[in-house]
Amino acid sequence: MQAVGLLAERGQMKASDLAAALDASPAFMPQVIGPLVKAGWVRSEPGPTGGYVLDGAASSISVLDVVEAVDGPTDSGRCVVADRPCGRSPECALHGAWARARGELMASLRNIAACDAAAAAP
Repeated sequence: MQAVGLLAERGQMKASDLAAALDASPAFMPQVIGPLVKAGWVRSEPGPTGGYVLDGAASSISVLDVVEAVDGPTDSGRCVVADRPCGRSPECALHGAWARARGELMASLRNIAACDAAAAAP
C-alpha cells in the first residue's frame, strides 16, 4: 500500500529510492512491486533515468484491490470450518457470522483508496 502512496505522491521513483523510502532492501522490491505490475497499476520505465511509475489513476485502486493482488481472493469460496466448498448443505455453525463479517470487511476495504491508506500510515 505504501508503494502505491509513494508513487502517487512522488511520481516516478528508482527502485533503490523506493526501497529506501519503504525501509526495504532493493532485493525485496520485486516482491513488493511485482503484484502491482501484474495488476497493471505500476509499470517499469527502463534506462538510467527510469524507475517505477503508477500506470493510471491511483485514486481508483482500493485497499481491497491491493490486498487481493498480493494475497489472492479474499473470498476463497471455501468453508472456514470444513475443507469443502462454502454453502454446501448443511451450512457450518459459523457460516452466517463469517459471511457477514467477510462482507463488511470487503466493503470497508473496497471503499478506502490505497493512496489514502498509505498517506495515513505512520
